[in-house]
Amino acid sequence: MWEELARALCLLLIIEGILPFLYPERWRALVQRLASVDNRSLRTAGLISMLAGAALLTLLR
Repeated sequence: MWEELARALCLLLIIEGILPFLYPERWRALVQRLASVDNRSLRTAGLISMLAGAALLTLLR
């Protein structure tokens, strides 16, 4: 179980690093825009992301 979790974390880091590596200026602009988004919208987006991830994991198993 811990090995799978470590692999998932490694894949997350790879995926998170793709945009800043390929498009640093666009990524910086996106982060600046995200800084102005209200907390409720960010939480909603985070919840939707978590639910989508959980649903995909369930489908893959």
